[in-house]
Amino acid sequence: MAQSKLVKGLTHSRVWRSLFRHGWPDNPLDRSLTMTSNIFFHLHPVKVSRKSLRWQYSFGLGVVATILYGVLIFTGVLLMFYYVPSVERAYPSMKEIQLSVPLGQFTRNMHRWAAHGMVLVVILHMVRVFYTGAYKPPRQFNWVIGVILLLFTLGASFTGYLLPWDQLSFWAITVGTNIASYAPGAGPVMREILLGGTEVGQDTLIRFYTLHIALLPLSLALVVSLHLWRVRKDGGLAATEVPDGEG
Repeated sequence: MAQSKLVKGLTHSRVWRSLFRHGWPDNPLDRSLTMTSNIFFHLHPVKVSRKSLRWQYSFGLGVVATILYGVLIFTGVLLMFYYVPSVERAYPSMKEIQLSVPLGQFTRNMHRWAAHGMVLVVILHMVRVFYTGAYKPPRQFNWVIGVILLLFTLGASFTGYLLPWDQLSFWAITVGTNIASYAPGAGPVMREILLGGTEVGQDTLIRFYTLHIALLPLSLALVVSLHLWRVRKDGGLAATEVPDGEG
């Protein structure tokens, strides 16, 4: 019994030390080592500007956008259990989700409003970054990544619009792809790639479904990871330090 307790104690100690490799950080060196050796703390810079910690500075828009992305992934996976991407069954399956599946209407509404909210929050986030000058060197590369994230967000919203396969979504995608065809040079080719032919049909639905549930979410996850890594490498949010005694 005593040997068993000793083994458990040693195992617990090893697990604890593997997660928290430093004791209480009571000096600058240990604080730095605590940040760089912990997977969760490692997402944040060792030092940040005091001004950037104020909620009025960023309004947490980047965090809100990430949370909404998580909500979209969670609700989207739930909807995938019942949605059928075919021109014959897409609309009936959506109605079944709304009327027959427990919490189906709530889940679909959560997915739809989170999608609208994410587009709005990402745009506001970029406006905030521009207003505070956070796009300037050395953060210009991360600004480009943010623009790419905005395009992916709009693309995810656009591709999801067709999936209910009702009159509104059908004609909205028809108009949208026709507008895309007027892009110089690659416009007609882009439209044909999106539609899978010359008009909105089964091939279009499958392509939009694949883009919406696989390619765009995975691309967003990868680019968001790169975006957060660059925020850390660039020293956190761009902000000038507030002298002691102010605010």
